[in-house]
Amino acid sequence: MSLLSDSIYYEKSSETLERLTESLEDIGDQMEIDDYDIEYSSGVLTLRLGVKGTYVINKQPPNKQIWLSSPVSGPERYDFDSEHGAWFCRQKDESLGTLLNREISDALGVEISLPVK
Repeated sequence: MSLLSDSIYYEKSSETLERLTESLEDIGDQMEIDDYDIEYSSGVLTLRLGVKGTYVINKQPPNKQIWLSSPVSGPERYDFDSEHGAWFCRQKDESLGTLLNREISDALGVEISLPVK
């Protein structure tokens, strides 16, 4: 479990999900992607990529984590690493940003760079 205070967790998780939402909305506006849809509400970000699947990224306040459900890699839990300023999955030894950049780039067939570590 994370050692973040409640206020720091809320700040970091909200900032991350809001930046992801804005960036993914921009990508959707710039590219012609069938069935591309993004929604952010009540701490839950849903990215639909049509036949490529749906990503769900959500806050998990009791654990002070961000949870990801990926159509490629499955479910993962991310803790905030204050030293690196990144949401990090200890089991996969990978940051949320690294995983999302790789998987969504592969799904879209174009290199993207999301503003999260």
